[in-house]
Amino acid sequence: MRAYLATSIGVACTAVLVLPLSLPAGALAASPAAPPSGRDAGVRTGPGAHSAAAAVPGSTESVPLRPLGSTRAPGGIAEQGVAAREVRPFSLVGVVWDDADDELRGTVQVRTRAVGSHVWSDWLEVETHNQEHGADPGTQERDSGTVRGSTAPLWVGDSDGVELRVRAAEEEDETGPVRPLLPRGLRLELVDPGEEPEALPYPPSQNSPETRPGAESGTATGAESGTATGTPVSLGTGVSPASGTMTGELAGAAAMSAEDRASSAANEGLTELGAAEIPALTKAAVAAQQPDAAAKAYAAPRPRIITRKGWGANESLREKRFGYTSTVKAAFVHHSATGNNYTCKQSPSVLRGIYRYHVKSSGWRDIGYNFAVDKCGNIYEGRAGGVAKPVLGAHTLGFNTNTTGIAVLGSYGGTNPPAAATTAVAKLTAWKLGLHGRNPRAKVTLTSGGSGKYGKGARVSLNTISGHRDGFRTDCPGSRLYGKLGTVRTSAARYQGR
Repeated sequence: MRAYLATSIGVACTAVLVLPLSLPAGALAASPAAPPSGRDAGVRTGPGAHSAAAAVPGSTESVPLRPLGSTRAPGGIAEQGVAAREVRPFSLVGVVWDDADDELRGTVQVRTRAVGSHVWSDWLEVETHNQEHGADPGTQERDSGTVRGSTAPLWVGDSDGVELRVRAAEEEDETGPVRPLLPRGLRLELVDPGEEPEALPYPPSQNSPETRPGAESGTATGAESGTATGTPVSLGTGVSPASGTMTGELAGAAAMSAEDRASSAANEGLTELGAAEIPALTKAAVAAQQPDAAAKAYAAPRPRIITRKGWGANESLREKRFGYTSTVKAAFVHHSATGNNYTCKQSPSVLRGIYRYHVKSSGWRDIGYNFAVDKCGNIYEGRAGGVAKPVLGAHTLGFNTNTTGIAVLGSYGGTNPPAAATTAVAKLTAWKLGLHGRNPRAKVTLTSGGSGKYGKGARVSLNTISGHRDGFRTDCPGSRLYGKLGTVRTSAARYQGR
């Protein structure tokens, strides 16, 4: 997606079923059904909806757009929107439409009112170029019939008022200025990510990008020692470091739902069932677990990873079965384009919002990214299936096979990514690629599934750690983050001992 910084428009992004690589038709169950007309009462209903939907925390309110003014395109309305109104509380917004193959050629602007106040934000831009994300053409997920066109989601914080305007771009043809039609079925999605799974403290520290001077230098550090940087999210669940006793999710593992148990069990051998995090592991310990000589020689320390349980993923939302590819040859780095107006304490909420938007609003089978990294350097498990396994994601159109996708939460077209975030990306890629014996500074050859930039079947040489724009015509992961990938590759290779 194009780089986007959320600025004011002054005016100023218990069983696991292993699936075959090709994911043929019928290999996956249908994704959630398309949204009903008008608002929904919290969770979408209809054919394919989960039976436990009524109990899902969080909600999605879907509001159809209406014509604004009298501006018309040939055969249709050139401007649609939602008049200023009071709505149920929400924290993340996006716009969806009926046909995923249609492109929204124009601008989307939103302003919101903070909960408990009369204060409205300035107009904010919503990133419209989101087609380059999602499942590859020809896969069951993409061809399910439930996938919808969508903008990138935008995090706006706790809000209870909204106003939206969508305007078709003015273009030129042989007859002069024209405005293309807007996609059919435009709807505003207002996402409430729900409450935290526990009362979890996330205090900033002197290492936090919010408090540390010069934190936005984007320089990866600590590669030799493998020590953590940034502010760790403090999860009051799992194993108590002081006593080693079970608390929170571990104590209640026996009461987990089947979906919760399956998601957690996919990380068997890395942490306890129901744990909120996967602990860091030394280089020597990781190497001792590798059966392959190349992976053993260049194993990297495993960084601490917050599990789906830890960030509060509601497992009843996603498709129940997991999809895998055969290996991991490369990592694609993204920015989420959700804006930078979030604190590290809010990162789990941002993730729950993106997850719900990908599944409920966009019609995907799960969150698209394999991993996420916040501005404080915390690493989160993304799509379910196991962090050490080659889970098939939906992040880089045409190149989801044999790759992993990492989203840095935020928008980095005009803002430097914090050093803690780029360091975390280096640590994560060193470990994940090291499991498959991949050199972070090398090139790999991938076969395109059809991306717009490369035709289907094209064999493409790419960096083992690439930016999204390397595989698709897009500004993602933003020019500032993309400019740091050279440092990320060098640091990741150093973690592997190269």
